[in-house]
Amino acid sequence: MNYVIDPPAVPSLPVIGEESRFPVHRIYCVGRNYAAHAIEMGHDPDREPPFFFTKPADTIVPSGSTIPYPLATADLHHEIELVVALREGGVNIPAAEALDRIYGYAVGIDLTRRDLQGEAKKLARPWCAGKAFDRSAPCTAIRSAAEIGHPDNGRIWLAVNGELRQEGDLNQLIWKIPEMIEYLSGLFELAPGDLIFTGTPAGVGAVAKGDAITGGVEGVTDIEIRIS
Repeated sequence: MNYVIDPPAVPSLPVIGEESRFPVHRIYCVGRNYAAHAIEMGHDPDREPPFFFTKPADTIVPSGSTIPYPLATADLHHEIELVVALREGGVNIPAAEALDRIYGYAVGIDLTRRDLQGEAKKLARPWCAGKAFDRSAPCTAIRSAAEIGHPDNGRIWLAVNGELRQEGDLNQLIWKIPEMIEYLSGLFELAPGDLIFTGTPAGVGAVAKGDAITGGVEGVTDIEIRIS
């Protein structure tokens, strides 16, 4: 097939133990999915229906990258997350069948221009400028569920320049992974290659130029990036 301009490369992630890569289709992110984070952001921690926002697939950058401080912000925040990688999609997927659709898991950081997000909230506008900007989705290689199973507990953490900022446990997720997939597949037709960032524990905060960010999820893998 011919195109009038060169088509962009397919965003993808490496897979631990495999030569082939995982193509990224869409990125869905779950908001306020740890009670302590909901509280620190000024919201009720009760189990309200989940809500989602998206990032373009090409916002993915690999672990180990140095990322330039983003445009148009003075308040860049880190949010460490377990990432679900789907091998099958569908609509109205029952929670009991959801884990069968998962290829594996990774660790991601939802970088957020908090000042732009805050302004959008005040004006009741979409969060795109605060969440969906270039290089806003650092992510590790994927570890297959065939290797590690489906983690539902284990430490999740993030440090900046060696100082621990975020720490929690996957068992603190308000909406568990099968429930997220069931709910999300009632809003969108999910597809192979979709990623779901599952939410962040308390302790989000600002990073500056020169900062080194490290983090991880127990039993999955670790992530590291630097801001330049």
